[in-house]
Amino acid sequence: MHPVIDHDECIGCGQCEQVCPEVFELRDDGFAYVINEAPNETLIPEVDEAIEECPTGAISWE
Repeated sequence: MHPVIDHDECIGCGQCEQVCPEVFELRDDGFAYVINEAPNETLIPEVDEAIEECPTGAISWE
């Protein structure tokens, strides 16, 4: 599994980057991106928290 962001839903609030900057990055185009598609096990709780905190539900595991 790896985290993905649906850019049709992303509003670029940056919450995911604040929660887990090792996996997510907010870029100048106003969207968040996954910068680590294979986070190690220690980051899984942070990715899960980013998924929960995303106000539009744009992040998921695939």
